[in-house]
Parts: sequence; C-alpha cells; structure tokens
Amino acid sequence: MAQSNEIDVIELSQRINAGERLLGLDLGTKTIGIAVSDLSLTIATARTTIRRTKFTKDVEELLTLAQAENAAALVLGLPINMDGSEGPRAQATRAFARNLKPKTDLPIVYWDERLSTVAAERAMLEADLSRRKRAAKIDQVAASFILQGLLDRLSDIRKT
Repeated sequence: MAQSNEIDVIELSQRINAGERLLGLDLGTKTIGIAVSDLSLTIATARTTIRRTKFTKDVEELLTLAQAENAAALVLGLPINMDGSEGPRAQATRAFARNLKPKTDLPIVYWDERLSTVAAERAMLEADLSRRKRAAKIDQVAASFILQGLLDRLSDIRKT
C-alpha cells in the first residue's frame, strides 16, 4: 500500500468524493472512540468504541469499519494543550498516525480536540445519562464533537 499523507482540511475538501464519509477518532490510552459523518458531510454521529488491545488488532478493526463506511479520510483528534503546545498525548496521537500510515491509503487529518471531552460530558449530563452510560459512550461522543468541528469547517470552506 502507498503511504498515506497527513493532509489539512483544505486539501481534504478537495479530495472527498460523493458517497464518501469521514471517520472521527478520539484516541485514548484504553479506547478509541469513533464517529462517522453522514453522506452530505454535515452531521457527525457517535458510532462505536474500540477497546485497545494490540496496535495491529486495533487498526484492523478500525480499517474494517472505515471500509464498511466508505471512509474518505480519518480525522484524528489532536489533544493540544490550552496554551497551544503539544504534550505527551499529542505526541502519542502523532505516533499512532505514523504507525497507521503503512497500513492504509486513507489520508489522515488532525483536528484540535481541546475541550471535546468536556463538551461531550456536558451533553451527556444534559441528556441525563447515568454515570455508567456516560463512561461507556464518552469516547465516541467526544469523537463526534471532534468530527463535527471539522465538518463545520468543511462547510465554511465550501461557502467561500
């Protein structure tokens, strides 16, 4: 397989074809939250959570889902610190992407995920979900906030 590129949102807007979706990922140390866009690239929906075991198995599960959803790209939440710097979690996300590149042709787009988990938690509290249900869904809901931010930016790009 060809090495995939890390691309920005503007290049992504030029590469997406009709009928393709985007997958949003919230990478944690124990789980990967996944969200999927609709075909019009307007709405992100929380889809599932992968329990992390081994990198190869995690990637196999992720890429199987990406293929089933006809994904055009993977949107990785990049946990940037509030001051704009990148700490160990951002470095771990970049390392995941580097290790993923040889396994897929899908482009990878980073999206600033500051406060996505906070927003996801707040939304689930407002929906009155129990603590257990919130814990089970937090990563995929955070992934949907990450992906929705990128989808909103794509919409802005299309308008210009």
